[in-house]
Amino acid sequence: MKNKKNFIIRYLGIESWYITYKKMYNFNYTRSNNTLDEIWLVEHNPVFTQGKRSNIKDILSYNHNIPIFKTDRGGKITYHAPGQQIMYILINLKKRKINIKSLIIILEKTIINILLYFNIIPDNSFNHNPGVYINNKKIASIGIKISKGCTMHGISFNINMDLLPFKYINPCGFNKLKMTQLRDFIPNIKIFKIKKLLINEFILLINNYNS
Repeated sequence: MKNKKNFIIRYLGIESWYITYKKMYNFNYTRSNNTLDEIWLVEHNPVFTQGKRSNIKDILSYNHNIPIFKTDRGGKITYHAPGQQIMYILINLKKRKINIKSLIIILEKTIINILLYFNIIPDNSFNHNPGVYINNKKIASIGIKISKGCTMHGISFNINMDLLPFKYINPCGFNKLKMTQLRDFIPNIKIFKIKKLLINEFILLINNYNS
């Protein structure tokens, strides 16, 4: 755990999605207006999660033993597994005077800046849907829940993982959407470097938002 520029940073390692979800829920339930915002970096054991807009038709195969959970975030279905870096953000948007649209832009810009750091050029957009894409393939997904002005969930960034289970679903509800990961562009990428870049870029962008 670290304290960095009015954020508490927690490194959770590899953890069950449901355990992390319960921790997030409890954190927001008990937080006050004086609670410091937190950023959690975690990788999950293999799991499919369905957002509030999920459609059962987006599950293409049950020929696997990967658990499927319904969740309260925005968006549709996605997949998490080790090698995908997740950044959960527990932020008081009211206190920071940031709206949800601006937060999504900040999260996207965080990933875009990291890709540019590695001289990788992302697409400008993909049908105006949240997330970050390269050559129409998705490399990062965003799902947020807001309750009483405070956020849960965040962004998942594909780094060095097994992408096969994405073929068991329509990722984010898009038929035949293909996924990519940073390893496809930088074969020797190390996930610990991405953790540092995520924290630095996100904190810089969000702290500069109202400055």
